[in-house]
Amino acid sequence: MPNTAGCSKRARLALSGVLVLAGVAAAGCGGGTRDAGQGPGAGPRPQAMRSGRVTVVYETRTVAPKDRQAVALIRDSRVLERTADWVNRALTLPHDMVVKVTAEVPRGVTDAVTQPDGRTIFIPPPFLTEIEKALADVVKTVERPAPFPASEYNTDDLTVLSTEFIFGHEMGHALQRQLLLANLGLEEDAADGFASFYTVNEVGPGPSLAAAILFDEIARKEGRPTLEGMSSDHPVTQQRAFNFLCYLEGSDPKEYQRSLVDSGYLPKTRAPLCPQAWAMLDYGWWTQLQPHFSAAFRAKGDEEQKKAHARLIAETQALAKRIDEIRSSQ
Repeated sequence: MPNTAGCSKRARLALSGVLVLAGVAAAGCGGGTRDAGQGPGAGPRPQAMRSGRVTVVYETRTVAPKDRQAVALIRDSRVLERTADWVNRALTLPHDMVVKVTAEVPRGVTDAVTQPDGRTIFIPPPFLTEIEKALADVVKTVERPAPFPASEYNTDDLTVLSTEFIFGHEMGHALQRQLLLANLGLEEDAADGFASFYTVNEVGPGPSLAAAILFDEIARKEGRPTLEGMSSDHPVTQQRAFNFLCYLEGSDPKEYQRSLVDSGYLPKTRAPLCPQAWAMLDYGWWTQLQPHFSAAFRAKGDEEQKKAHARLIAETQALAKRIDEIRSSQ
């Protein structure tokens, strides 16, 4: 996890160059293709035609012995199923979606990836093993960040929580592509945003904190940004870690001011912007998903969208005052 106040022990992860997390490999997060039979601008499909469901499949026969421990950890935790269950309860999809934990992946795939049509998410077992190994090293070599609970600062919990966030990123891609959602920026930013939106609202702070810890260490291993990294459609790795923390802090500044900002993990120059950033993200995703709410979820979803809208108005007004204070103090 980033700490601008300084941290003591730092890991040096023995990661291969192919481990670029959260679907950041170009092979996994390219632009989507439109669904056949629905042209651009056609809008949401009629409700009666929407019957898709998300299922999670573990193809255990394909898993190599060295990857069985990591796969068993994720399977027993049911974090993939938790995300899938929320989508099934809350949304109606035009097509089924299958999440495959399998070694039989398309050629060139090494990370968790979403197919361009949004109907399949691949999670290679070696990818889970790499995450587990990286976090085992973190636990051994990095002092526990103050915001992270001591009871969960172990390899298993960090692996489960960070995988839940990474899977949220892939689910964000899948929803954008199946539902043909409009983006006002890069799709990778939106996918990261869905991971924060879903996990902060439905799970709590754990996935964001664990993902920040993991991405911070990967950034340190990467060293100085390269031309390839700077020109990627993904934000720079270290920037992503700060974004995860900003959305989390902005969701409840009173709760996280001391543990994230005062402790130096989220810079005081960034923190004043985070409540409005979270409010915009939260309102944006509720609004994007609103036409696709299931009948059973519609009342709750509409209420959440309404509350998010009111908060966005309030936080935008508050930000205007904070900006004036910041400028006057310079």
